[in-house]
Amino acid sequence: MKKVLCFGEILLRFSPVLQGKWIQDASFSVFVGGAELNVASALSQWGLAVDFCGALPDNYLSHEIIDQLHSQNIDTKCILFSGNRIGSYFLPEGGDLKSNGVIYDRAYSSFSELKPGNIDWDKVLDGIDWFHFSAINPALNENIAEVCLEALQVAKQKGITISIDLNYRSKLWQYGKYPVEVMPKLVEYCDVIMGNIWSANTLMGTPLEQDLLIVGNNESYLKHSEISSQEIMKHYPNAKIIANTFRMENEEGIEYFATLKNKSGFFSSKTFNAQVINKVGSGDCFMAGLIYGILNKNEPQEIINFSAAAAIGKMQEQGDATQQSINDIQKILSYGQ
Repeated sequence: MKKVLCFGEILLRFSPVLQGKWIQDASFSVFVGGAELNVASALSQWGLAVDFCGALPDNYLSHEIIDQLHSQNIDTKCILFSGNRIGSYFLPEGGDLKSNGVIYDRAYSSFSELKPGNIDWDKVLDGIDWFHFSAINPALNENIAEVCLEALQVAKQKGITISIDLNYRSKLWQYGKYPVEVMPKLVEYCDVIMGNIWSANTLMGTPLEQDLLIVGNNESYLKHSEISSQEIMKHYPNAKIIANTFRMENEEGIEYFATLKNKSGFFSSKTFNAQVINKVGSGDCFMAGLIYGILNKNEPQEIINFSAAAAIGKMQEQGDATQQSINDIQKILSYGQ
């Protein structure tokens, strides 16, 4: 069985109900997540072998988190015990990570204090077929960016497929580097690149065609996605698959679709319209869908439809990581337009 390694920070998400209710009730919801862990959880849920690599302090909270990962059949032998803090963030119930409502508390966490040389990547990547990380990691600080580069160099030497989610979190890029100064040298190692046309512009400098950004015109978005994907493949020859997602608010909830560009063609998913319970982790679920479909050697159209349906399903769930089965996602596919 193919094995995937996800590298990133395990986070605690605190979700208070505002207008003082969290104070009156003296409680709020707590979820265990993080972009890469959400991907790992989905892949494990769908029957793939998954390892997780990161850093946690050696305390009882960390060990309870690890016990939870073991119950999900996620291998944690690569998690490094170091430092003193588990990273966290606050997001009000119903909030969006891209909104002003998110408050990060990640400084001096065990993961953020990792330095080059702390992880034996040759050992960690032994027996791994796929390495996944996100742009959230190098957003934390320069050392983490260098740790990511270490991992990518070893993964490429070992012939491991590499994927990245171009998550852009403006509140995290605070250490004196613009994303375009950091991300291109990491993305150049990647085989599979997922994001959207706006994050590609911010993180990699891929141009935005303003004439094609016509609000509410899906055809123009599709055309821009194809142009942007071609531009990425032109400048990053290792890239074999580029996927972009589109999530538009409307009166009924959201309209959602996605695209996939590979060496042979350009594909767009079904369009889904749905009400949203929780947006957190939907992009991670989409990313997991890509990895799942590619590893199972599915056809490109099947891969992009499955990934988009998985993302829509995640928006109907509470928590950071999906609990959907393959069957659940197939049911969602049946009502996509």
